[in-house]
Order: sequence, then structure tokens, then C-alpha cells
Amino acid sequence: MAQSPQTPPPVKRRAAPKRPKAPGSGRKKSIPVKSPPQISLFHGSILIGLEYLGLLGIGMVAVIVVLGYSANRFSGTGFFNSYLPFTAGIIGVVIVGIVLIAFWQKARRWLRRYSQLFPPAIVLGLALLIVGVAPPEMFSRAFLYYRILVGGKEEASRAALTHQVYAAYRRLDTAQMTKMVSQAAPYVTAIEEAAAVYGIDGDLLKGLAASESSFLPRTSSDGGHGLFQITQAPAVATTAVNRLFPPEQRLFTDVRYNAHLGAATLRHYLSEMKGDLFLGLLAYNIGPANGGLRFIMEQYGATDFITIQPYLMQLPRDYPIRVLSYSLAFRIGRQEGRLLAYEEGKNAVRIQSIGIPGLK
Repeated sequence: MAQSPQTPPPVKRRAAPKRPKAPGSGRKKSIPVKSPPQISLFHGSILIGLEYLGLLGIGMVAVIVVLGYSANRFSGTGFFNSYLPFTAGIIGVVIVGIVLIAFWQKARRWLRRYSQLFPPAIVLGLALLIVGVAPPEMFSRAFLYYRILVGGKEEASRAALTHQVYAAYRRLDTAQMTKMVSQAAPYVTAIEEAAAVYGIDGDLLKGLAASESSFLPRTSSDGGHGLFQITQAPAVATTAVNRLFPPEQRLFTDVRYNAHLGAATLRHYLSEMKGDLFLGLLAYNIGPANGGLRFIMEQYGATDFITIQPYLMQLPRDYPIRVLSYSLAFRIGRQEGRLLAYEEGKNAVRIQSIGIPGLK
């Protein structure tokens, strides 16, 4: 019997050796981009609020400075010399503002990719830098020009009166005023206490006492008593003061009682004159005799200190100016440690930046 031929065993093929991958071949691994750490909605709202608060502050300062100085630079009635340049300046400010806002929107999106703290930190840092670097005198002068621009006739009258006060301070005898400041020392505590109780500037109250008695309390020939030369105080003021003092201390010669009565009387007249400082001081000096200042103003149809002045030929129309010049001297002495000569160097700008006590 014939045998069938045997099938030869399969030949195993060797696997081809794996070729090494070329450098850079194959799929690249993606590197995750780190996102800025997330903060809560509450803290995010605070950061946005601080950012926009800082932007608002910077914008307000810029508007006041630019418009104030522009109004002063181009003041006048000429169309080409005043109106047209000022209008062009306003348009320029608006355009620059729009450009800066658009730039900041792009910049803040880029900054927030790294940290949400960056935008408010930069804005607040810039605001603090402006406050720290800009001279206070520059802003105060710009604010004065801006107030005149916005306030119109009323603010122009107020500016004229303030310069009357500065001129009166300039004419003060430095030696005599320094002596008066020394005479005031024993009464400062009582005056400042009364000022705090009735919401009156302490330096203003010192100027009032300086005008009334030169800090030499006495009974004068016209019936005035004590430090503030009280004659006939309004009943409302007397009632308010008497609530704070027992009967045995209700004496015009008592410095504290006299100071409280003077402060309460001034507060009464300021309220009666709707907060007008010049009219309030004038009413204090005239007192309730002959119907007081209100009756005089109604009689002549006057509405403010400017319009009442021409009718006060026999009355102390310069009294408020004198009081405020003394008040200014007390404030300067307290802040600067000495009285400043108005005409020396940049003292005039410095004094105007200090401001007149009681005058907002």
C-alpha cells in the first residue's frame, strides 16, 4: 500500500525588525493651558466694583482739571478766541475718553487671562499715583475754575467775596494777629467744644470771637457781654443752650456758657439765611434790632450779600469779611505753625488751597 506524501511543516517567517520612529514623528501631546483661578461671584463683584470706582474717580478728576483750566484759558466773549476753542477742547476730551475706554477694554481682557486681580489693582494704583504725585494746589485751582464754569453768576459772586477775604487777610498786621492768637489760647477748649456741639467750624468760631472781643472778654458800652459780646440772643438759641447748663452757670461771664451761646446764635442765623455764611455772619452782627437782617433785605428787595451791601452804609457791611479773614489766619496758623505772608512766593496759591473756614 502506497504511503501519502507528508506535508512539509510551515516555515515561520521572521518578523521584520521595527524601525525606530523618526524624531518628531507621531501625534504630539497637547499641553493644557492653565486657566486663572476662579473666584466667587461675590468677590468678583467686589473687584469689578473697585475697578469701575477707580475709573470713575480718575475720569472725574480728569474732567474737572481739563474743563477747569480750559475755561480759565479761553474765558471771554470772543467766538474764535473763546467759544470755538473751548468747544473744540470738549470734543477732544470726549474723543480721547472713548479711545482710552476702548483700549482699556482690550487690555483688561488680556490681564484677566492671568489674574482677575490685575485690572482693579492697576486702576486703583493709578488713582493713588495721581493723588500722590499731583500738587494739591493744581487741583484746587482747577476746581475753582470748574466751579465758576458750572456755578455761573452765583459762583462768580462767591469767588469775588472769597478774594475780598484773601485781600483782608493780606492787610492784617502780622504782629497784632500773632498776639491775638496767643490771647486766644486760654479760650480754645471752650470754643472748640461749642463748635462741635453746634456743628460750626472751630476756626470760624475763633474768628468770630476775635472780631467781637479780640479775646478780651468784657462788658461793652453797647451792652455786649463776654467773649462773643452777647447782647440779645434769639430765644431759640438761649433755650437750646440752657438745656446744657444748670442755672448757676448761665452767666455771660462764664466762658463756656458765652461760647455756647455765641455758637448757637450763629447757627440760628445761618439756618435763617439758608446756609449763606456771609449773610449769617452779618445777621449775627446786626442782631434782632429793628427786625434784623431779614427785614432789611425784604425792605430793599435784596437777595444775597452782594445786593445788600450797597444799602448798609450805616451798618457794618465789611463785618463778615473781617470775621473770615481772622478765621483764615487761625486756620493757617494751626496748619502751618505760623502766619504766611500772602504776597511772598507761592503763598497766595497755598492759602487759597487751604480754604476759608466755614465756606464750602
